[in-house]
Amino acid sequence: MPSPSPPSSSRRRWVRSGGLLLASAWWRSAAAQGAALQPGGRPLPDLGGAVAWLQSEPLSARQLRGQVVLVQFWTFTCVNWLRTLPYIQAWSRKYRAQGLVVLGIHTPEFGFEESLANVRRASGQLGIEFPVAVDSQRQVWQAFGNRAWPALYLVDAAGRIRWQHDGEGQYAATERMLQQLLGEAGAAGVPTDLVQVQGRGAQAPADWASLKTPEIYLRALPAERVAAAQALVAGRRQSYRRPPQTPDNHWSLSGDWTVTSEAARAEHGGAQLTCRFHARDVNLVMGCPAAGAAVNFTVRINGRPPGAAHGVDTDSEGRGTASSQRLYALLRQPGAIAFSDIEITFDRPGVEVYALTFG
Repeated sequence: MPSPSPPSSSRRRWVRSGGLLLASAWWRSAAAQGAALQPGGRPLPDLGGAVAWLQSEPLSARQLRGQVVLVQFWTFTCVNWLRTLPYIQAWSRKYRAQGLVVLGIHTPEFGFEESLANVRRASGQLGIEFPVAVDSQRQVWQAFGNRAWPALYLVDAAGRIRWQHDGEGQYAATERMLQQLLGEAGAAGVPTDLVQVQGRGAQAPADWASLKTPEIYLRALPAERVAAAQALVAGRRQSYRRPPQTPDNHWSLSGDWTVTSEAARAEHGGAQLTCRFHARDVNLVMGCPAAGAAVNFTVRINGRPPGAAHGVDTDSEGRGTASSQRLYALLRQPGAIAFSDIEITFDRPGVEVYALTFG
């Protein structure tokens, strides 16, 4: 990506003391130990690095002074962020009359997420109502010193950041702190109950008990958890063979693909992507870069159609269509979960696959 100081290499991980930790698990535990507003805090950083604004005229830290602000960094293909969205939307609606401002900072991970048109389209499809600062050059990310998607900041009426939370979870604690900040700001009639939301599709909470497979990037540099009869070749078309067995939590390609530092592109009809995973849900970030293009695909789990285990972007026969670049929900398995093989076959060339995510 064209940034001299890009964000974290993974939406679910960040660097801490030289090691990579899973935000979805570690941060929930850490936040539970210290989920409380801080008495001071650093000032809300500058927002002037945004290249565009959606649902609002450009806002500045100075303009927001006097209001309680919830700031959240997101990117539209991030499943971890998608699972927080029902809460963010509900809080925005519930506390708007008491003066809460919800502000989304869209900082891209993949190249196609830098496109203003793509951010606008995704915001509309997701029904986002609050202001969005489009941070395609990652200037706001850098001003905050941010390190993860999603990341949430609570800012008091004096313009000070009073709490920061990376990752999912801690919804009740966050809402209680919102109520406290609104009370401190002198808002009248602040509700004392908590929102009750029900995320659907990819926005439904993960099944943490069965989730044993981490997010997998489908790229050549650096390659991770790839199982192949031959090494990935970066930047040019290559024919790949699926190995006889795919190890747990690994992926493989079959057929002709071009694999780059960001994605893998199918180069002929019948090209396949396979992964051995342990999770209730399987999602795939993919799409066709050409405007108006579409590629049909078929999903199999352990060699069979998914039936009742299909996701919102597939039917019971495993059929789906990839068009715009976004996250596609392929599987949601009912019942007991075990290690399984998912196989996605594309009927035409042109689709690009970026990452497998699980829930």
